[in-house]
Amino acid sequence: MTKPPRKPSKPLLGETEAPIRSRPRKKRDPAQHQLTLDPMPPRIDPCLALLKPRPPKGRQWAFEVKWDGYRLAIHIEPKGVRVITRGGHDWTDRFPAIVAAAKRLAVSTAILDGEAVVFDELGRSDFGKLQQSLGGRGGSRTSWESVCMVFDLLYLDGRDLTETEFTARRHLLEGIVPPGGEEAIRLSEEIEADGETLLRIACEHGLEGIIAKDRNSTYRGGRGGEWQKIKCVQSDGFAIVGYQRSSSAFGNIGALLLAARRDGQLVYVGSVGTGFKASEAMNLRAAMDKRKVSAPAVRYTGRRKNLIWIKPTLIAEIEYRAWTHDGKLRHPSYKGLRDAADNPSICEI
Repeated sequence: MTKPPRKPSKPLLGETEAPIRSRPRKKRDPAQHQLTLDPMPPRIDPCLALLKPRPPKGRQWAFEVKWDGYRLAIHIEPKGVRVITRGGHDWTDRFPAIVAAAKRLAVSTAILDGEAVVFDELGRSDFGKLQQSLGGRGGSRTSWESVCMVFDLLYLDGRDLTETEFTARRHLLEGIVPPGGEEAIRLSEEIEADGETLLRIACEHGLEGIIAKDRNSTYRGGRGGEWQKIKCVQSDGFAIVGYQRSSSAFGNIGALLLAARRDGQLVYVGSVGTGFKASEAMNLRAAMDKRKVSAPAVRYTGRRKNLIWIKPTLIAEIEYRAWTHDGKLRHPSYKGLRDAADNPSICEI
């Protein structure tokens, strides 16, 4: 008995008139190291820390030093590195040392979340020195001194990590950023201490404060409370609505008149007359004189004379100790102007 003929194992490939056929193969792109599972987003809205008077308690909270600089997202791809500010501006050309350090990291694709800082002689982040290294507010210099203290990992080798809990993101980040060293990208270390102890030590060393992060939280843009900041000295952004002219002060600025937001409206919160540096005062005065207006943007009932009112478009970073009973800043000190690229926000009261 003869066996029936065996059917072809691949009938479609054996028939010249087959109705369907295999799609032609494409050459592999040598720049593609692996299949991209999640497309890299062009920008991720940054998670912001909510200001709190005291550190939270509980084992769910991780603590770090609070850095005083410019928030950055570092996008690493095979085609190159991009440095994006909190406001979405591309500042890649302004941080060449950070870009060079990013290219040396052993990753194919990644998005690092961090803060660009410049350190003073005691190793503390100094916002004024950072601004000077960039040529001042609105300047165009490149900053070779800047270091990016990275504290989160949002994307890695084709994986979107924003829905992954913070503990896992930190574990992956620690495997990417080399420990110690003097690179322009460094890890913002988690510190093993309770919040109250760490805050006390941070304040004793002249640091700005600490950050608390919920270990179980995912990454969410805005101030949702998953991250909290506790400051040694309070500091916020306030709109400059005018200044008092003085012939004896740097830049002829006797004091700045400040405003914050209450229920969506600008309200006067007092003045600041200290903290100005001679090298910065003239530039500040020139910026304000370009914005002169005839009437104030807030209701003002004070007794100061020689006042010049301006449009409330300049945001000053102000340190202060507390609020008075009538809603004015107590012991304020001027730190500098926030750059538009840093997406400055006005204090809400």
